[in-house]
Amino acid sequence: MFTPSSHDVRRFFCEAYRKHRNGEILTPMDAIAADWIVQHPEYHEQFEDVEAAIAADYSVEGGKANPFLHLSMHLSIAEQISIDQPRGIRAAHDALVARRGQHDAHHEIMECLGEMIWASQRNGVPPDTEAYIECVRRRAFA
Repeated sequence: MFTPSSHDVRRFFCEAYRKHRNGEILTPMDAIAADWIVQHPEYHEQFEDVEAAIAADYSVEGGKANPFLHLSMHLSIAEQISIDQPRGIRAAHDALVARRGQHDAHHEIMECLGEMIWASQRNGVPPDTEAYIECVRRRAFA
């Protein structure tokens, strides 16, 4: 299993953004990342300087949103949808997209994903994927 460090993740997003800006050839993963970066212009400045990105503090105490975590969640959700894992996420996503649009649907799914991870960590149990899918479905049909 590949477990990149936070520095690796930050370098990846900065490099994908640099390649995109320069019109260079993108790997498939770079292209997905660049698509999401483009949709978040509020973060562009943070991707322009790799060393500053690596050094940046996104602790809760710092009070700044972590663009690398946010975009990592977009990528994670995109991957889940592409392979329908957990099973049912694609249909729940599609229903939510029909009501909210692609970007807003992803943000709604992020809330559910965050809740699932938080509950898993808090209770010391495996992630409850059924609760996750049900959370997305509720949002799609609310």
